[in-house]
Amino acid sequence: MNPQERNADRFTGFAGLYDGARPHCPPQAIEEIKRYLGRSPETVVDLGCGTGLSTLAWTGHAGRVVGIEPNADMLAAARGKAEGIAGIEFHSAFANDTGLPDACADAVTCSQSFHWMEPAATLPEIARILRPGGVFAAYDYDWPPVCGARAELEFQRLDEYAWGLEEELCPGSAATRWDKSRHLRNIRESGYFSYARELLFSNSETCTAERLTAMLASRSGFQKSKGFMPERMGSALMEFSRRMWEIFGDAEFSIEFCYRMRLGMKA
Repeated sequence: MNPQERNADRFTGFAGLYDGARPHCPPQAIEEIKRYLGRSPETVVDLGCGTGLSTLAWTGHAGRVVGIEPNADMLAAARGKAEGIAGIEFHSAFANDTGLPDACADAVTCSQSFHWMEPAATLPEIARILRPGGVFAAYDYDWPPVCGARAELEFQRLDEYAWGLEEELCPGSAATRWDKSRHLRNIRESGYFSYARELLFSNSETCTAERLTAMLASRSGFQKSKGFMPERMGSALMEFSRRMWEIFGDAEFSIEFCYRMRLGMKA
């Protein structure tokens, strides 16, 4: 199994959890893409779209939206949500080989997904399907969401433990991730874009202790480690949930997701 197949496979088996816990696409992401494009796009291609959270957000903002996703579970969840919605479609493909025609898109997006893609192979494909003057935007949110030091430290501890356990138990076959801090440099150095920059913004969402626990469980590192050691990781998640209830109780509270958007305009 090559790295891109291995990366896709790690998201198998928890599409429902992922879809219910992960943040929604922030409206500002769409507005900034429209700003740099100078209009509403006719066609948007959303690479590594998962369960379609970032794809369906374009409803009403573009005539046609194409989600590209290699994981069958995620793709099935996305198609189920989009049933009956005009202008939304999903294709099974990898980001470096979409199967789409040349110059078919006004905007190409990667929402929390570009770090799973090999940039040297993916950026030429993005440039190929973008129209001249089109916009590529890779936007990511930071983990954990802003929710207070006590909860954030607990989140970081368990998240780091899960990733470390995966690397310990599965050396040489764990995830291949490309450094997010190099996204902008990779876009600039590719030679396909006449202008590139980074934008920073945040988005508020309503949360509960239960949702915060589900967010952590929706991390692929936790899911892979749970597959190796279900009892240990199950107990760790229960302890995390207990601590979130100690902090937040059963009340709803506001959290902030901090976003970084790396944007390039095709020459």
